[in-house]
Amino acid sequence: MIIKYVFDRLFALIGLIVLSPILLVIFIIHKIKMPKGSFLYRQVRIGKDAKPFRIFKIRTMREESEAEGTVTTADDPRVLPFGRWLRESKVDTFFELFNILIGDMSFVGPRPDVPGYADKLTGNDRKILELRPGLTGPASIKYRHEDRILAEQPNPKKYNDEVIWPDKVKINLEYYEKWSLWLDISILWKTIFG
Repeated sequence: MIIKYVFDRLFALIGLIVLSPILLVIFIIHKIKMPKGSFLYRQVRIGKDAKPFRIFKIRTMREESEAEGTVTTADDPRVLPFGRWLRESKVDTFFELFNILIGDMSFVGPRPDVPGYADKLTGNDRKILELRPGLTGPASIKYRHEDRILAEQPNPKKYNDEVIWPDKVKINLEYYEKWSLWLDISILWKTIFG
C-alpha cells in the first residue's frame, strides 16, 4: 500500500499543476455564472479509520443547500445551471486532488460518505473503513449516473439508503478483499475512458 500512497500524492501534485490553468478558467466562469457565494465547497466526510475530514469540491448548489438533505437527484432544484454542467462533467471534483495530496483520500477507493452512514457499518463491512476513500472506485463506476437513478424514484433518500448504499458497501468490501495496483489502474482506466 506504500506504492499506492506515493503514487497518489505524486500524481495529485502533477494533476493540480496541469489542471491549474483550467481551474482558473472555471473559477472565472463560476464567478460570472454564480456570483453569490463561495467558489469552493467544503463538507465533512468520513475517511480512513472513520476519521472525519473536509472534502474540497467546486460549489454547484445554492448556498446553504445542505440543510435540505445530502441526497442529490438529477433534477434537484438546488443545483444551479452551471453547477449542473460541473457535476455532469465531474469537474466539480477536481479539487479533491488536494485531498489526495494531503493524504485524506486516494485516487481509487470507496467514495467518502457523509457522517451517519459509516456508523451503520457492522461486522466485516467495517473493513471498508481501513481504506483511504477515493476519487473513484468500483461503486462509483457502477453508479456513475446515480443522480439520474435517484430522480426516477418516488423517495430518493429511501432508495439510496435501502438499495444503493448497501450495494455500494458490498462492492467496496469486494474491492478491499481483491485490491491490487492493477485493479486500481483498471478502475482508473474505466473511470476515464469507460
